[in-house]
Amino acid sequence: MSIKLVLADDHVLIREGIKKLLEFDGSMEVISEAGDGVECLEVLKKVSPDVLLLDINMPKINGIDVLEEIKTNKSDIKVLMLTVHNEVEYLVKAVDIGAEGYILKDAGFVELKKAINTIVEGGTYIQSNLIPSLNSRLIKRDIDKEKLAMLTRRELEILEQIAGGLFNKEIGNNLNISERTVKNHISSIFKKIEVYDRTQAAVFAIKNNVVKLFEN
Repeated sequence: MSIKLVLADDHVLIREGIKKLLEFDGSMEVISEAGDGVECLEVLKKVSPDVLLLDINMPKINGIDVLEEIKTNKSDIKVLMLTVHNEVEYLVKAVDIGAEGYILKDAGFVELKKAINTIVEGGTYIQSNLIPSLNSRLIKRDIDKEKLAMLTRRELEILEQIAGGLFNKEIGNNLNISERTVKNHISSIFKKIEVYDRTQAAVFAIKNNVVKLFEN
């Protein structure tokens, strides 16, 4: 049986080129296409492919949001991100959401076919030259988690408000504590997360979803 695929990419020429390559191989069949994120989600209500080849940069709804929608609905469709984005942030986000594969559009057909076959068989596939940056980022993120675990609930509250751009006096008023106490907490926060100023602390908080973490 041939592998059934849906192609989601806003460039018609790219879709046509990939479709011809895949169907020429004989082991795969493109059963539908989509030119934007909204159309992609509509198509998936009508057909059930084995694999969705999903671009990130698309109109209306981008590929990352489409991926999130698919995984939130606990669909059985395997998703292979096929993109120009080699930035590790996109890769980490896609992996976190649950993409089974991630390759770049400069990959050759042999690698594309290998990626599709791998995820159909239940595996995951990341283009080889992206793996070092992914591993490096995941290691760093584990370190950040350790730092976050050192913070008390009060320190998380204060870090959240630092990320919101509030000054010490405003934070003190919000939390019904003195400005001096706020300063002491901030000194402790800086030491634990290894930053030297409020801007670095805010960046750390935003990168590590401190607001979301605290709300949970």
